[in-house]
Amino acid sequence: MIESLSHSYLIVASYYLLLAAGLGLCLYLFVTLKREIWKLEARWRRQQSALEDAIQQMRADVEDLKTRLQEAEERAGLLVAPTPPRSGLNLSKRTQALRMFHRGESPEQIAAALSIPENEVQLLLKVNRILVEHAQPAPEAQVSGATEPIA
Repeated sequence: MIESLSHSYLIVASYYLLLAAGLGLCLYLFVTLKREIWKLEARWRRQQSALEDAIQQMRADVEDLKTRLQEAEERAGLLVAPTPPRSGLNLSKRTQALRMFHRGESPEQIAAALSIPENEVQLLLKVNRILVEHAQPAPEAQVSGATEPIA
């Protein structure tokens, strides 16, 4: 009986020891997990802080770019070139300009009299001179009486 009592006592004690070991292991795992959670939370807070700092920096950069863009737009608005004058050179003005040039007037006088840009008058006179030069037959063709064009 003593033997069975001590034997049952050992069985009960072993259950309690196993229970205590299991509880100790659970406590160890709980503490270890809690430390991991604290480490992860600290790392997450650091990352969040770094991201917030980066966001603030980007907002400041965007504001700086906005002001620079506004300044550039204001400068561009001041630097816009005026629209070029419309060409007022129609057929009658061309004819008048060529007549005035043949009478001996200068391109400046022609431009002022007809209210057209001087560079257009100069271009018209240059084109007219080229056309006149090409319209005249070559001297060799006139002498020989050849009807074939000379290349």
